[in-house]
Amino acid sequence: MPRPILATVHPAALQHNLTQVRRHALQSRVWAVVKANAYGHGIERVFDALRAADGFALLDLAEAERVRALGWRGPILLLEGVFEPRDLELCSRLGLWHTVHCDAQIDWLAAHKTQQPHRVFLKMNSGMNRLGFAPERLRSAWARLNALTQVDEVSLMMHFSDADGPKGIDAALAAFDEATRDLSGERSLANSAAVLRHAERTRADWVRPGIVLYGSAPDFPEHDAAHWQLQPTQTLATRLIGVQQLQVGDSVGYGSRFVAERPMRIGIAAVGYADGYPRVAPTGTPVLVDGVRTQLVGRVSMDMVTVDLTPVPDAGVGSEVTLWGRAGTLAGSTQRGALLPIDEVAQAAGTVGYELMCAVAPRVPVAVEAQQHQPPLEPRT
Repeated sequence: MPRPILATVHPAALQHNLTQVRRHALQSRVWAVVKANAYGHGIERVFDALRAADGFALLDLAEAERVRALGWRGPILLLEGVFEPRDLELCSRLGLWHTVHCDAQIDWLAAHKTQQPHRVFLKMNSGMNRLGFAPERLRSAWARLNALTQVDEVSLMMHFSDADGPKGIDAALAAFDEATRDLSGERSLANSAAVLRHAERTRADWVRPGIVLYGSAPDFPEHDAAHWQLQPTQTLATRLIGVQQLQVGDSVGYGSRFVAERPMRIGIAAVGYADGYPRVAPTGTPVLVDGVRTQLVGRVSMDMVTVDLTPVPDAGVGSEVTLWGRAGTLAGSTQRGALLPIDEVAQAAGTVGYELMCAVAPRVPVAVEAQQHQPPLEPRT
């Protein structure tokens, strides 16, 4: 039989989360961000659930071709724009909208021969200092683009660096408002955190939700997914393949990082860092066994982890282990509905839910859950 590990994508949760975005977005049109292969879920697996969005936003041309191949005829936005002049040919052929964030991209457009003018999103550097024109240079870049026959329409965009934290959006929003004053073109400001936390102040023509669509809270741990009424869209689950009885002083795993202080049973689960589970996850990282919350003990191996079975005395070989998501996704499981939020696992491992979603390895089989009602999340107490 195949190794008992499975990642499950939950389309009903994706649809629910998109609905929550629309509730916050105040009539803005919604880009469903599906970069990084839909945050590790698979573009083809999420497409039907997210096709109620107004457009898809992503990074590379191959992913744009995949979305078009699925039958999407609406807008597709390249969030980082083109990477070399010949990319513009495919933009023309596929009807892609693309971000312009530097002078080189304007130069490439000026030299591009096309019968179909391009829709571009001119990006301002709002203080994150990744991509975009400095505020004082935005107007001249807009004038250059607006004068090109190769450009049909210039929209304006920025990206908040601190919409999820105490620094907030005041300085970035003021800089954008000043730099774009009296410039024509649609606006796109809000990422996931800004959609949820600052909807009124970032109201614009388009919003660009990413992680929120996939059921992770962008401002965790201040707020969790239940606070924002989000549902998990990915579950990683496996089974116990062994059980060991420890005595006081027995150690577990490489480096003997965990030493038993009392007699205890531990379970060995078929998942490890080669599957995308974080090697840095320490003892205490939460897991579910047969729907009951317990914890990791010892160091994560390439193909296995070890878990404390004290809270689950009846667990044994074959018991379901949920690394994140909803319990009960494996065939024959009877414990359904218990939830382990991906944000809690990521926090224990010193990272974010984004990384865990994107890191699930190709060797892990993936299933798409049949559409069904998802029980509501309960807020943390």
